[in-house]
Amino acid sequence: MAWPNIFQRGALLSRFSHHHMVVFLLTFFSYSLLHASRKTFSNVKVSISKQWTPSAFNKSAELLPVEMWSSNHLFPSAEEATLFLGTLDTIFLFSYAVGLFISGIVGDRLNLRWVLSFGMCSSALVVFVFGTLTEWLHLYNKGLYCSLWILNGLLQSTGWPCVVAVMGNWFGKAGRGVVFGLWSACASVGNILGACLASSVLQYGYEYAFLVTAAVQFAGGIVIFFGLLVSPEEIGIPGIETEENFEEDSHRPLINGAENEDEAEPNYSIQEGNTVSQVKAISFYQACCLPGVIAYSLAYACLKLVNYSFFFWLPFYLSNNFGWKEAEADQLSIWYDVGGIIGGTLQGFISDMLQKRAPVLALSLLLAIGSLVGYSRSPNDKSINALLMAVTGFFIGGPSNMISSAISADLGRQELIQGSSEALATVTGIVDGTGSIGAAVGQYLVSLIQDNLGWMWVFYFFILMTSCTVLFISPLIVRETCSLMQRRQTRILSE
Repeated sequence: MAWPNIFQRGALLSRFSHHHMVVFLLTFFSYSLLHASRKTFSNVKVSISKQWTPSAFNKSAELLPVEMWSSNHLFPSAEEATLFLGTLDTIFLFSYAVGLFISGIVGDRLNLRWVLSFGMCSSALVVFVFGTLTEWLHLYNKGLYCSLWILNGLLQSTGWPCVVAVMGNWFGKAGRGVVFGLWSACASVGNILGACLASSVLQYGYEYAFLVTAAVQFAGGIVIFFGLLVSPEEIGIPGIETEENFEEDSHRPLINGAENEDEAEPNYSIQEGNTVSQVKAISFYQACCLPGVIAYSLAYACLKLVNYSFFFWLPFYLSNNFGWKEAEADQLSIWYDVGGIIGGTLQGFISDMLQKRAPVLALSLLLAIGSLVGYSRSPNDKSINALLMAVTGFFIGGPSNMISSAISADLGRQELIQGSSEALATVTGIVDGTGSIGAAVGQYLVSLIQDNLGWMWVFYFFILMTSCTVLFISPLIVRETCSLMQRRQTRILSE
């Protein structure tokens, strides 16, 4: 029974044109550039903290202590500067979360290419003003920094709903798990890219790190505006709904056959906007009422809290808990992203084979609890720590990537709304927005728990949040598991 599905998968893969590859790469690197600018801020925090405190001018302090730094110092100590930088992180995440809800709705009503390009270019300008222009003009003001970073969070929020919606337009449910699993590595690639760009020019001053990442992101926004195709219909290729309508509901393979491969023209011309059929976007409330949206949103709030806590706190934990150098801790923390990339791709492939997502998530998250227990007891050995870190990233980062990409695309293209409404960007904004709220709250809670109870209780908190993730999607797990069992019994009886 499995062989026909395999052949159908291979047939569909042969239908993927160069347009699919271009869309994959453009959306991949557009979000990578957005994440790179976020990572740049994390990488230059030490330099910014020194610039905002008198310690930056200690060598001249004996001569003219007041005249030398009173005009640009913001804080009397590095500790207060670090606290303000943490506040900026929280402000960014909350504004980013609010923006996701808005951007999803806007993306379903306007051209996704315009919204994404506008967000990338505008965010690049804000990053340039925040990190470069203020330093060049010696404009040091806490209110200004907070306002710019709130605006940056709102603008950056245009990225994820738009890129997921575009990918959902080009890649159907057939094979979506493995394609989106691989594609969702864009955030991790962006983290690495941001670290490389910042470190290459940091010796000249932190303002140049912001300048480089902002320039690259702005250029990427221009490329998106002129090069991204939002949907196959723009060039006359049948949409994915047309292909999926040929399949049955519960027993169809996730990847279709390609009966009409030769019908695709080698050259296409962009059609006028009024020739592409436009459908009415559903409301925010209607999107929330779609089956599975609330459950996965609440689950993602808990899971993104854990995933982003590793993103923000892992290098600090390694340096603080094991006494390793900051540069070594930064390099070692990459293994968590590596595990997440592999986990998202492999688990997406398995979910495609099973034609169900929730059971795969449940198994991975249950194993994630064990990996968290193991990593919390990691010895002071870098090789063992890296291995345990990669395993933890596999079981936590993998499900996180699946929910934010493949599952969000599934939820936004349910048969309940298919052919009558567009909800993909709105649903993605709801899921990721709720997750970002959880991540924002989590950064404060992790700091509070670590200061009062220690790192072991932080890991207990992660285990609790991972368990809550399973709890929120437990009805879906039971339903899809029963469906798998019924399918298996049907196949046994038919044989």
